[in-house]
Order: sequence, then C-alpha cells, then structure tokens
Amino acid sequence: MGTLPVYRWRLAPEGLATRRQLRAMGLRPGGQDVAAQLERPRRRRGPLVAYLYRIDRARPVRPMTPARRAALAAAMTARRTCPVCRQDRGYCIPRSLGSCVPCHDNPTVAHVAEEASRVR
Repeated sequence: MGTLPVYRWRLAPEGLATRRQLRAMGLRPGGQDVAAQLERPRRRRGPLVAYLYRIDRARPVRPMTPARRAALAAAMTARRTCPVCRQDRGYCIPRSLGSCVPCHDNPTVAHVAEEASRVR
C-alpha cells in the first residue's frame, strides 16, 4: 500500500472531490478508498486535512425512505424537547446546559416545572 498523494488547498486535479462536494452533486463515496488528501496550511497548528474521492467511482445518494424520514423527525424532536419543562423549544437543546435556556437561567421555574411533571 503506497502513500496518498497530497495536494495543496484549491489545487486538487479534476475528477477528485471531498465528501461535501460529492453530496452537492448528489453522490456518495460508495465504499471506495480515499484517493488523495487535500491540505490547507494554518499558521500555528497542523494543516487542515480533507480526503478526496474519485468522482467516477462515486455512487448516487440513497433516496430517503418514509421510515428513515420518520426516524429522523423523531430524533430531531427529541433533541428539541427540554427534559425539564418537556416543551419543544424549536432549537436543539445544548448538551452543555442539559435543558433549555429559560430552565437553565431560572432554576426556580425549572424546579416548579419538574415538580409539576412528577405529579402528572
């Protein structure tokens, strides 16, 4: 197994694309190995690395099935629902807070909402 060819930022040859670029074209890598590596230099840290895949070997993106769409909707609803007040807040609850912003900022309201949910 040889080493991967490395290209500088914006200098990759035609026929190679990153995962995001493939997705924008409606394609996916489809199990192929990484064909090359793209590096973007940074000043004080190591370079940013992106892997490149061959476009001619890429496969079309699998279509979204109704079951997959329902599972994704349920997962996003769970991420938007505050575990303290049980309300869909319309945004993903930050994991660092563990609850929605109003419940986190006002613990007395969160405590009352928690007690009310236990009584139900």
